[in-house]
Amino acid sequence: MPTHEIFVALGVAAAAVVFVREGRRRGALNEHALMAVTGALVGGAIGMRLAGWLETLDLQDLWLYGSRSILGGLTGAYLGVLIAKKLSGYKERTGDLFAPAVALGMAIGRIGCHLTEAPGRPTTLPWGIHAPATTPECPGCLTGEPMHPSFIYEIIFQLAAFAALMWARKRLTQPGELFTLYLAAYAAFRFLVEFTRANETLWFDLTGPQCFLAPGLLLLTIRLAYGYRRGYYDPLIRRKVMA
Repeated sequence: MPTHEIFVALGVAAAAVVFVREGRRRGALNEHALMAVTGALVGGAIGMRLAGWLETLDLQDLWLYGSRSILGGLTGAYLGVLIAKKLSGYKERTGDLFAPAVALGMAIGRIGCHLTEAPGRPTTLPWGIHAPATTPECPGCLTGEPMHPSFIYEIIFQLAAFAALMWARKRLTQPGELFTLYLAAYAAFRFLVEFTRANETLWFDLTGPQCFLAPGLLLLTIRLAYGYRRGYYDPLIRRKVMA
């Protein structure tokens, strides 16, 4: 099995363990939750491959190059959960069960990306890294330039997010807000880290993932403001009380 796929499998396994433990802690581990997991796995697999296919528009590449599109996978997983819950008639929110699991799974899966994919754009920063000249789609690898370790950035973010979510999970009482915070944080991080990635730019010097994330970031900002006004995040922050 290729290196990338090994770490993806390890990430999925770790995420499953965290999901089960969190489900048991919340008393929410039932057949509906397991069906939601099935929807996430199926939807994520389809989403990753469809997103990759949209980059090549070659039907023969559908199952070959689509397996590494994280944003496509997350979008597909989210839609898969919605469909699974609709089919089973389950109306409880499950996002808070997924948030810590996804963060840890992503951190492990990105190790495979770091070991096999083009790191990022050239940089003069002291922690720039080099990759083998045989790395696919990596001009900087051929010239020997130091490059941003963009996947290391994401591994660090996901591990920090996992720790923060594990801390916040017992403090937030409003269903769905743990997942909302993680989704907003990851969307903002991914938008920023794209400036260090070697992805092709499309419009206004933004990459494809950034163009995809921009409207979502706007909606998530509005959603966070809505939750903040209603005090959903008060257990995590200290507000100044007006006399």
